[in-house]
Amino acid sequence: MVSGDHFDETDSDTAADQMLTSLGYKPELLRTRSTFQVAFMSFVLASVPYGLATTLYYPLVCGGPVDIIWGWVAVSLIIICVAASLGEITSVYPTAGGVYYQAFMLAPISYRRLSAWICGWLYVVGNITITLSVNFATALFLVASINVFETAEGEGIFAGEPYQVFLIFLGVTFLCNIVCALCNKWLPILDTFAIFWTFAGVIAILISVLAVAKQGRRDASFVFGHFEANSGWTPGWSFFVGLLHAAYATSSTGMILSMCEEVRAPATQVPKAMVLTILFNLAAGLLTLIPLVFVIDDLKYLSSLAQPVPAIIKGAVGSSGGAFALLVPLLVLGIICGIGCTTATSRSIYAFSRDGAIPGSKWWKVVHPKLDVPFNGMMLSMVVQIALGLIYFGSTAAFNAFSGVGVIALTAAYSAPIFVSMLEGRKTVSTGSFYLGKIGWACNIVSISWTLLVIPLFSMPTTVPVTDPSLVNYAPVVFVGFTVISLAWYIAWGRKNYVGPPT
Repeated sequence: MVSGDHFDETDSDTAADQMLTSLGYKPELLRTRSTFQVAFMSFVLASVPYGLATTLYYPLVCGGPVDIIWGWVAVSLIIICVAASLGEITSVYPTAGGVYYQAFMLAPISYRRLSAWICGWLYVVGNITITLSVNFATALFLVASINVFETAEGEGIFAGEPYQVFLIFLGVTFLCNIVCALCNKWLPILDTFAIFWTFAGVIAILISVLAVAKQGRRDASFVFGHFEANSGWTPGWSFFVGLLHAAYATSSTGMILSMCEEVRAPATQVPKAMVLTILFNLAAGLLTLIPLVFVIDDLKYLSSLAQPVPAIIKGAVGSSGGAFALLVPLLVLGIICGIGCTTATSRSIYAFSRDGAIPGSKWWKVVHPKLDVPFNGMMLSMVVQIALGLIYFGSTAAFNAFSGVGVIALTAAYSAPIFVSMLEGRKTVSTGSFYLGKIGWACNIVSISWTLLVIPLFSMPTTVPVTDPSLVNYAPVVFVGFTVISLAWYIAWGRKNYVGPPT
C-alpha cells in the first residue's frame, strides 16, 4: 500500500512537472504539498481569526455590529466569486507566476507584455505589503495584549513607543524569514498544526467570553442589527470604508497560486483549495466575531482603540491573566500567518524575476541548492518590508497604509486575468478542469465590480475630518510610489528587453 501511494505521488509529480515544462519553465522547486496541505496553507495565509482580530477597529468605528458581522459575510461571498474565477484560470495555467502568467497568456498579443508587467508588479507589491502588514499587526497586537495588564494608575504596563513597536516588528520579520528559509520541508506540518490550533483558540475564546461575560451580554438585535458610525463619513459610505476589515482578512486568496509549482496536481487541487478555504474562513470568522460582539460594552470607547480586541476580551473575562491567555492563540496564529505569507511572497518574486521583470532579476530568481527555496528573493522582500516599516516613525497610522496597499494591489492583480479572460469570451478557461460555465460569468462580473470599488475605497482615511497627520492614509502614496518605480523600469529596460513568460 505504501509503495502504491508512493507511486501515485511520483506519478502525479511527474505529470505536474511535464505540464510546467510544456508551459515553458524548468521545474526547480520540490512538489511536497498534498491536496490537504495546500488547502491548509491557503487557510493559514488568511488566518481569519487573527486577521479579523487585528483589524476590528475599522468596522467598529465605521458601522459597529452591522459592519462587523454583515460586512464579513458580504465580503466573504464576494471573495468566493474571486476564488472561483481565479480557480478556472489556474486549472489551465498552474504556475508560480500566478495571475501574472495568466494575464500574459490570456491577453491579446498586442498588449500582453504590458498587461503582464502591470499585473506582475501589482501582484509582487501586494504580496510584499500584505506580508509586511501581517508582521506589523503582530507587533501592534502583542503590545495591546501585554497592556491588558495595567499599572495602579490604570495605564498599560508597556509604553509601546514607535521604536519598541518597530523592534518587535523586526523580531517577528526575522523569525518568519528564518523559519521559511531553514524549515521549508516542515512547513506543511506547521500549516496542519495551525488548523487545529486555530479552532482550539477560537472555541476557547467563544466559550470563555460568553460563559463569563462580566459586563453582561448584548441581545441579538444589537449584535445583528445595530448600526453606529463614528467615522465622520456619511453612514452608507462609512459602512463601505469599514469593509477593509474583511477585505484584509481575505486578500491573501490568490497568494496560494505562487505555490503551484510545489503542489501535486495543482491544476485540479489548487482551485478546489481556494474556494473551499473561503467557506471555512467564513465559518471561522463568524465563530470569532459573533461572541466578541455579544460582549462589547462601550462602543465609543472601543472605537478609540487601535487594537480593541484585547480590551473586549479583558472586559468579558474580567481578568488580565485570563485575557492574555486567550490572546496567546491569536498571537501564535499571527506568527504562523507571517511565515505563510513570507513563503508565498518569496515565490512570487522568484516567478516574476525568472522572466527578468525585477531589477537585478539574475539574483532574485536563484533557488538555493540546499534550502530548496528562492532565498535571495526572500531576502529582497524582507529588506523592502523593513524599509517600508520605517514609515511608522512618521505616522502611527502606517499599518493602515500597509494593509490598504496590500488589499488594493492584490485585488487589482487578481482582476487582471479575470478581465482579459472575459474580453476573449472565456474561451481558454472553458478548456480547464474547473470550468464553471454561466456561473463563471457571474463570478467574473462580481470580481471586477469589487475591484472597481476597492481601489478608491481603501485609499480613503478611516475617519474624517483628518486633523492630525498621524491619521492620514498613506496607502495611495505607497501605491503610486511602487507604480512609478515599475513604469520607470519598464521605460528604461522593459520596453526593449522584457518579452514576458516563455510561450
